[in-house]
Amino acid sequence: MLDKRYDPKLVEKDKYETWKSRGYFTSGDLSKKPFSMVIPPPNVTGKLHIGHAWNCTVQDIIARYKKAQGYDVLWLPGMDHAGIATQAKVMEKLRNMGKDVTKITREEFLEWAWAWKKEYAESIREQWAKLGLALDYNKERFTLDEGLNYAVRTVFVDLYNKGLIYQGERIINWDPVQMTALSNIEVIHQDDPGFMYYFKYCLTDSNEALIVATTRPETMFGDVCVVVNPSDERYKHLIGKKVINPANHEIIPIIADDYVDLSFGTGAMKCTPAHDPNDFIIGEKYNLPRPIIFNKDATMNEKCGIYNGMDRFVCREALIKAIEAEGNFVKKEAIVHPVGHSERSHAVIEPMLSKQWFVKMRPLAEHAIKNQEDEQNRVEFIPERFEKVFLQWMDKAEDWCISRQLWWGHRIPAYYNVKTGEMRVLMEAPDDKENWVQESDVLDTWFSSALWPFSTLGWPNKTSDFERYFPTDVLATAYDIIFFWVSRMIFQSLEMNNLRPFKQTVIHGLVRDELGRKMSKSLGNGVDPLKVIEQYGADALRYFMTTNSTPGQDMRYIEEKVQASANYLNKIWNAARYVISILGDDYKEISLDKANFSPLDQWIINRMNYCVENVTSNMEKYDFNLASTHLYNFVYDDFCGQYLEMSKVALSSENAQQIATTKAVLLKCLKTVILLIYPYTPFIAEELYGNLPNHLPSIMEESYPKFEKTLIDETNDYQVELLFSLIRDVRTFKIQNGLTPNARLSLSLYIKKELFTDFLVYLRRFTFSDITIIDTDIHPGESHVYLEADLFIVDNNNKEEVIAKLKKDIEAVKVEITRCENMLGNTNFLAKAPEEKVNLEKDKLAKHRENLSALEEKLAKLA
Repeated sequence: MLDKRYDPKLVEKDKYETWKSRGYFTSGDLSKKPFSMVIPPPNVTGKLHIGHAWNCTVQDIIARYKKAQGYDVLWLPGMDHAGIATQAKVMEKLRNMGKDVTKITREEFLEWAWAWKKEYAESIREQWAKLGLALDYNKERFTLDEGLNYAVRTVFVDLYNKGLIYQGERIINWDPVQMTALSNIEVIHQDDPGFMYYFKYCLTDSNEALIVATTRPETMFGDVCVVVNPSDERYKHLIGKKVINPANHEIIPIIADDYVDLSFGTGAMKCTPAHDPNDFIIGEKYNLPRPIIFNKDATMNEKCGIYNGMDRFVCREALIKAIEAEGNFVKKEAIVHPVGHSERSHAVIEPMLSKQWFVKMRPLAEHAIKNQEDEQNRVEFIPERFEKVFLQWMDKAEDWCISRQLWWGHRIPAYYNVKTGEMRVLMEAPDDKENWVQESDVLDTWFSSALWPFSTLGWPNKTSDFERYFPTDVLATAYDIIFFWVSRMIFQSLEMNNLRPFKQTVIHGLVRDELGRKMSKSLGNGVDPLKVIEQYGADALRYFMTTNSTPGQDMRYIEEKVQASANYLNKIWNAARYVISILGDDYKEISLDKANFSPLDQWIINRMNYCVENVTSNMEKYDFNLASTHLYNFVYDDFCGQYLEMSKVALSSENAQQIATTKAVLLKCLKTVILLIYPYTPFIAEELYGNLPNHLPSIMEESYPKFEKTLIDETNDYQVELLFSLIRDVRTFKIQNGLTPNARLSLSLYIKKELFTDFLVYLRRFTFSDITIIDTDIHPGESHVYLEADLFIVDNNNKEEVIAKLKKDIEAVKVEITRCENMLGNTNFLAKAPEEKVNLEKDKLAKHRENLSALEEKLAKLA
């Protein structure tokens, strides 16, 4: 028997381990049609955040829904090694332990990193369990496990041999805190306040000077020339001459190139090829030197003279003072300009010339774009507008810098001969290992994550899992990683398999706070899903997260809505307790026969079936919000709001057949509600299901409800709807006239269409009224006209009292009308009062007159 009070902690206790131990999460039933998904792997850096909880819940709903429909569902779990983030966390831990991280070897660090992974992987599994995720743990993978490492090496070698991976010197985004290169999409550009500084570059052969502007004076140590536009009349006579760099006094040439915009700044541009991507292009064009003037930690190097070892921003201020002292500083202007910051460390990125590994993106991007025209192999984006986002990014994709100066990650399979300098890219180290050293850089984490849908299934081997489950069916993820992850999975899968990685991708939004702000540590507005679960239960959190936003839109975390979700589940709990108590301990389930249905039974069965149809239709479209709305309306409006109360009439009758049928209908509706809510809220659904008569060992063995057309008959639904309307209008009459709910009224009913047997029994029971059938549509009392009948309401029991009250109210309203008329007839008031005050009095007068008319009409009906 269900407890009187719904307690999420008790309900959710031990269920997950029971499901897991019974093998309910396990895939591989070859008798069923396969359906597969891979989890977006969380980083092994700590707690799951609310966004990941939302994402996982979306996929869990899909997994449970499909499993209930009879599919062999593989929902594959796994975790991401998260190179930069995890290495930073482990290094921080080692520093806190008092270890000198500068003296730790790669091998020692990796031992600590793997220990970290083991600890946090277990923590993540515990969090998955609290959320109730139906993951097949027999298939769990890790982006650095042996099999995935083999897959990564296979892809790298293949792309290298095809000329799609190359090593070259390019301007890259350098993170001076993590001390590694970053790809373009790992850089966040934000508008920062700063200055535009203007300096004189004096000519060597005259008293003239070029005025050059820059936001980064510290990079002047890397200037190799000044560039002007060849058609700029101001500077034509200076092309080919030389100027003195005011930072280091080196003599550099003035050259001409069309790249320079005549209208921007002074029209004279300093060129620093090693520290600006546009300057790098000019440097390559004219074969200019490329001096690097920063150390890896963004301090100045030996090329900067007395500033050697100084922080770049400290150097900036010191250098400006020095140049000003020499008379070559012109001015500075306050500006706000976009500045690149590391997504991970938030440090200001330093553009830096560096030898790195790159993926040549154009051939891969063009393949991905072309593939979207193939109806049989394209990826369907849901909502479809996100396909444009994907295509736009593919269209402008630049070569991808994939090397990272880290220890934690997939080490690049390139080997250098210590004697000859020869480089080889190989699956395994050369046999004469003593003569070869492996590349120290590792691959960008997203390189291995891009292979996730197929590498986790055993690729490059043609395993049974790969043959059965690939391409996967659907991926759910947020729109902010379409660039980082979705696009890369698509082009890698197409290149390696000529197949899409997944048939559909469901894109949801981000979780924001109640005010719509992005969650961040600085604002202190983050939400810990585990704390929410502790307070409200996993089911309430799951239901809230998947029913409070439309597809593709952001969701605001509002605690009151989590509480409302818990209240809704409590409503279902109480309804279940009532129905189960009606059925009794020895209830024997009977099959439904609509020949035995009363009109009310038939109405609720119709409503239930249309609810199943609407919920299923929207589940298929992954519109969980709309699907849940249909179920919510059925639970509140139809089942609890109407049928539960109405069924009491049949249950209290002496008709055994009717009692048995009503009990069967109650059970059918309750079981359907439980099965429909189950993918959203598995814990409470399991508890309620386990208390139903004739249940299976678990709700996870049950089938999803289907629309049963043979049970539909809408012949008498209009009569049931009429009954509800009559009851509603009588109750409204009582409220409007200050009557108690059980006050007895006299109802006169003029019937235009045939009503079902016991119609009046229900009407009397739920209106507490005497009913007279009349043969005319003209009758005293408050009238309510319907297609099927006319209703006239008279309060005979309290007639004199109501008349007296109405007369009193009429006199009070007349007083107010007189007051308003006098005020509006006062010329002084109209001349001196603000227009708003005059209009307010006019509105009051109109409302009082309207109220008076309604009261006098009521009085006439009672007289």
